Amino acid sequence: MRRNLRNGERLRPIDLARGHGLSTQAVRNYEEAGILPPAGRTPHGYRTYTPLHAGALRAFLALVPGHGHRTASAIMCAVHQGAVDEAFRLIDESHAQLLEDRRTLRAVESALRDLEPVAEPGPVAEPGSGGTFIGPLAGKLGIRPATLRAWERAGLVRPRRDPLTGYRVYDDADVRDARLTGQLRRGGYLLEQIAPLIAQVRAAGGLEPLEAALRDWHGRLSGRGRAMLAGAAELDAYLRARG
Repeated sequence: MRRNLRNGERLRPIDLARGHGLSTQAVRNYEEAGILPPAGRTPHGYRTYTPLHAGALRAFLALVPGHGHRTASAIMCAVHQGAVDEAFRLIDESHAQLLEDRRTLRAVESALRDLEPVAEPGPVAEPGSGGTFIGPLAGKLGIRPATLRAWERAGLVRPRRDPLTGYRVYDDADVRDARLTGQLRRGGYLLEQIAPLIAQVRAAGGLEPLEAALRDWHGRLSGRGRAMLAGAAELDAYLRARG
């Protein structure tokens, strides 16, 4: 709960910590990292804080849910270094990433709507019968071949092997699964979370198995957007208080 602090009021580290559910060590760490402005000192060397420090801490804690700890830290450090434009640039980057994540979600939904049931791969085909090798597929997806091999170990793609060369060959179903895996990874899903979704898509051949995941993804993006608004309001209040 926000306290009504008077200008010039002095706060001990424990006062600042308790007001935000933190430890005094966390407050000291934030100050040393530049997230808070430098504390004052008593004649005996004890730290003292002011309402301005409380405002900085509120701004930082409000920025974290929307921007993440690292970016929120960088924003506050830039402010305290007098580089407010750099702080705004970092905020812009977070908003751009949120927009890109929304576009990715729409791409996933579009890709899933277009899914058709795909039969299980039949016997190993003769060389030259079609399919995509690992290099070209990785290039198309913008990932490394090692990433595709990791997805294969996790059961997310199941390429067959060329009987003469032993090279991996990805058919249409594998390409679909790789695309979906890449898009879901962009959405923040872990491989162990994606594996059952891919398995359900293979079995069901449609959007239904992913509806709950897509609703959750929508909710998380909306939550980030609202958190960014709340963080912006607290940061604006802090910048105004700094003058």
